[in-house]
Amino acid sequence: MNQKRLLSLDIMRGITIVFMIIVNNGGGPENYMHLEHSDWNGITACDLVFPFFLFIMGMTTYLSLAKRDFQASASSLRKIFKRTVLILLIGWAIHWFSNVCYGKGFLDFGHLRLTGVLTRIALCYGIVSLMALYMSRRAMAAAAALLLILYGAALLLWNGYANDLTNINAVIDRALLPEGHLYTRRSVDPEGILGTIPSVAHTIIGFCCGAILMKKESLDARLLKLFVVAMLLLFGGFLLSGVLPENKRVWSPSYVLTTCGMAAALLATISFFTDVKGYRKGFAFFEAFGVNPLFLYVLGGVAGIILGSTGAKPEIYNWIFGWAQSPKMASAIYAISLMLAVGLVGLPLYRKRIYIKI
Repeated sequence: MNQKRLLSLDIMRGITIVFMIIVNNGGGPENYMHLEHSDWNGITACDLVFPFFLFIMGMTTYLSLAKRDFQASASSLRKIFKRTVLILLIGWAIHWFSNVCYGKGFLDFGHLRLTGVLTRIALCYGIVSLMALYMSRRAMAAAAALLLILYGAALLLWNGYANDLTNINAVIDRALLPEGHLYTRRSVDPEGILGTIPSVAHTIIGFCCGAILMKKESLDARLLKLFVVAMLLLFGGFLLSGVLPENKRVWSPSYVLTTCGMAAALLATISFFTDVKGYRKGFAFFEAFGVNPLFLYVLGGVAGIILGSTGAKPEIYNWIFGWAQSPKMASAIYAISLMLAVGLVGLPLYRKRIYIKI
């Protein structure tokens, strides 16, 4: 039964990584709406991939620590610390590699972006893992609620929905980070320091859903409970959105509840078809991405940097555009092609059961 559940998690995690690579690697200046992040309030399909990953990471963190009975042993702490630092270093190394490829100095570490997707993943993993070793599940759920309440209050009190430098998220980043290390594409960093607070709560929700899937009862009963939780989260997100609209860039509390609800519902649905009904054909491609998620995500990022910095990206895009005759279509085909190229690496690893742990 545990093996079936893990299959569902790998499939969903693989779907998430596939779309993370696609949305990060558009080939041209124009993209379909759902392959772009929302400009501010609201949710597009693109806005679901990262929160889905954090939710799944919370679940798999529960499964991993449950094997050690949540004991705060020296080996457990060492493993958590090593993985957290490794993900942080990989994230910063990718930013450094991008800077070098685009003409900045080899030793120019003064313009290294310290925030980012992998930085947030590392911090959420490390914080939630430590909480799990020293807190009860009930206390963690209460902590998640408290974090969302405090963060929501901060958004309301200090311009949390202002799309400019007066936003509390931008103010905190500029107060704590040197200028050269700041995110500069927009006023508000979508992976800024303060946004880590609701992201930790987000990961805790995934962790608690992992606890539901580990209960000693039938899979049908567990999936029903997970689906009920999904509906409650969605309803809570809908109610809260009237005061705190869904906003990916500030990782608003309503965004946390809504995307966690969607993730839980999707996982319950996948598990119903793959684990209860036994429909497994056609999922191997997503499993391949799901068993080596961070490795393939990093590979996609590095490939995108190389293609962009060498001038190959516009050449490929122009060639696609020549026969696609649609800038949005050409951009999407480029992104999907890059993802498939990464899959050509992931599939042999999957078939040989080679799992590269990050």
